[in-house]
Amino acid sequence: MKNKVAIIGSGNIGTDLMIKILRTSDVLEISALVGIDPNSDGLGRAKSMGVATTADGIDGLAKMREFDDIEIIFDATSANAHAYHDKVARKNGKTIIDMTPAAIGPYVVPVVNLDQLIDAPNINMVTCGGQATIPMVDAVKKVVPVHYAEIVASIASRSAGPGTRANIDEFTETTSKGIEAVGGANLGKAIIVLNPAEPPVMMRNTVYVLSEDTEIEKIRKSIEEQVKKVQEYVPGYRLKQQVQFERIGDNTPIHIPGAGDYSGVKTSIFLEVEGAAHYLPKYAGNLDIMTSSALKTAERLTELRKAA
Repeated sequence: MKNKVAIIGSGNIGTDLMIKILRTSDVLEISALVGIDPNSDGLGRAKSMGVATTADGIDGLAKMREFDDIEIIFDATSANAHAYHDKVARKNGKTIIDMTPAAIGPYVVPVVNLDQLIDAPNINMVTCGGQATIPMVDAVKKVVPVHYAEIVASIASRSAGPGTRANIDEFTETTSKGIEAVGGANLGKAIIVLNPAEPPVMMRNTVYVLSEDTEIEKIRKSIEEQVKKVQEYVPGYRLKQQVQFERIGDNTPIHIPGAGDYSGVKTSIFLEVEGAAHYLPKYAGNLDIMTSSALKTAERLTELRKAA
């Protein structure tokens, strides 16, 4: 029997996640799509696909007959709204997967730390930039201690909806913290760029990692292995070019404001994320990696809990 789930948020992310579950998941069953605009395209599509809907938010969901059987709720709304959604979910014994930058619960990146969070009532999917780049920081950390990691996430302006734009500050703060808490860097920094180019460009991510010195080929192999693991649930995730390395000597250290001078190995990783185009265009890889990661998280949680 499939695990029943609901999605709060009938915008681009919520709608894409709904379609992914309907088309690809052998583990999850979508019981309801929740919004606040009865005329939204997402709610309209849900109705046409036989999915129950409400335009009365999570309070409307709690009144639906489907609510009792739902075990996991995805929140694809905003950081501000999530605090209330979390309270309702906890009160009713539901696990909530937070796709906003609210970060009430622990950060999760499926290939890095998901299996450690089987009992968490609320888990946070960091950000799209975090899902794309934290696995790379972790890949280096598996080989050698990481002093500093900086990521630049560039996304098509067209793929940045109102929710993304409203949460820019939360994006940079949450991603930076995720680089440290999950990626394992002593210090992390995140930058997001909304690229207005036409035609829209794919999501691009640049990851700079400064680590202690070690054999470069060990780092390269770890990165390549990690890319393959992410591709298992995000097929459009790939290295844009070869990983680049630079040895930083003690005589010419890199100065990190607020942290000091460091020598070692600087690793530069260049990524591209192409969307699966289930609902969104292929260039919206930033949204696709969030929905794909959230789907993977819910499926894995279901498997782990059934096996426990």
